[in-house]
Amino acid sequence: MSPARKRKKPTRDDERSASGLFKWTAAIMLVMLITTTVVMFGVYPSAAGPGPGAPSEVDIENETATSLAEKLHAAGLVANARYFAWYVRLTGGAGSVVNGHHLLTDEASPRELLHRLERRGASHVKIVVPEGWTRFDIAKRLDALHVCTARTFLKSTEDAKLLASLHVQGPSAEGYLFPATYDLELDSDTAELVTQMVHLFDKRYAALEEKHDAGLKDLADSLKWGKREIVILASMIEKEAAVDDERSVIASVFLNRLRDPSFLPKKLQSDPTSGYGCLVGTSLPCVGYTGKITHEINVDEANAYSTYVHEGLPPGPIGNPGARAIEAVMSPALTHYFFFVAKGGGRHTFSETLGGHNAAVHVGP
Repeated sequence: MSPARKRKKPTRDDERSASGLFKWTAAIMLVMLITTTVVMFGVYPSAAGPGPGAPSEVDIENETATSLAEKLHAAGLVANARYFAWYVRLTGGAGSVVNGHHLLTDEASPRELLHRLERRGASHVKIVVPEGWTRFDIAKRLDALHVCTARTFLKSTEDAKLLASLHVQGPSAEGYLFPATYDLELDSDTAELVTQMVHLFDKRYAALEEKHDAGLKDLADSLKWGKREIVILASMIEKEAAVDDERSVIASVFLNRLRDPSFLPKKLQSDPTSGYGCLVGTSLPCVGYTGKITHEINVDEANAYSTYVHEGLPPGPIGNPGARAIEAVMSPALTHYFFFVAKGGGRHTFSETLGGHNAAVHVGP
């Protein structure tokens, strides 16, 4: 049996070598940590997304950093799910991501994506809502600018609970989405969009109420009208009038028909009402409707909005009127006109009698 070897005592050179190796390892790890930090907090967050800007819809529901990253990767919104998951964890996790439906685009950087998902400080776009646009027109514009999908916006405009909270009467927010220029975030919450537009309507309408108290009293006394009826007629005027100085005159024509007991039947005969009926209805003459209003559409009894076959106002607004159209109803011109027809240049010929109207129609625009 060989004698046991004595363990060699570490020399000072060995200790120096071990110490140097430890320092080099620590230095390398520090460099790697710094590099990772720079990449994950400096370079990676602002790197462009994997695509040219194509939209993609994603439904989020209580995601972890990993499941969120995988879902975005599957939708083509992030190039590397692992990197995005790391980024989410390093910035606080997925707890601030808003549950629900999101409209995202594949050119967005990781930072932009996360901000949109959290609905805070994301990119903004300006959207102009012209006077007279319908909620369908607004939905298309919002979708095209990636503010939200047309489908989700329209769904919010028909949300009975939301409408009740906003004190909007009727089956939708049509008529109360005030025309204006809005500064909106990409991937906005649609209920908040509807709320913002209705609140602006309320503010502008209240200002007009204060200004035209006598006109409101006259409408209430003579026709038993309130806000809803005023908005419906204003939406019709917005569609019929092309120049400002005719708005109040056109308002007088419709109001004269409704108020004068000798004007029977009380059909307002406004083409745009029938057209709106095609947007919300499914009657046969409306099949393939692209915006052109035909005689068949006007005289279709199944079209609830046609003021050619149904007396009085249509069931609801046919667009979203601006302040000038609303004011025209509150303060109409004093005329004896019962008819008007386009004569070109955005203007109309107004007539007191059917004979005069027929003569104007014969002349044409």
